[in-house]
Amino acid sequence: MPLDLVQRTVRRFPCPLCGQGLDERETKKRKPYVICDPCGVQLFVRSKTGMRIFEQLVSDAEKRNIWKRLDDLQNRYQRKCPECGTTFWIVPDQLKTSWVDGKFEGYRCPGKGCTGVVSWSKEKK
Repeated sequence: MPLDLVQRTVRRFPCPLCGQGLDERETKKRKPYVICDPCGVQLFVRSKTGMRIFEQLVSDAEKRNIWKRLDDLQNRYQRKCPECGTTFWIVPDQLKTSWVDGKFEGYRCPGKGCTGVVSWSKEKK
């Protein structure tokens, strides 16, 4: 029997942990799922209601250009520690100021035992 040669467009859904775009897959029973190998997340949609909502989210992500928005957020608020190499999202708790004059120095690395500080430069991570 010949293989189905119909070209399907790859639909993507963001990983709920890292935000990476994941290719939508389909089970043998034609139910959608996604897998993020780096995070180990597996998301299987089993019910008809869930499949309908998932379909809306995937379609909405394409219409609203969510991939560009996620990329912009990562460039703006995700940094890489110059000492240990940990990639992290900046949060107010990590704000590092000078104890001498109170000037902003950067953001502390959340890595255990790491003393690295990342400045607010627009350099790529």
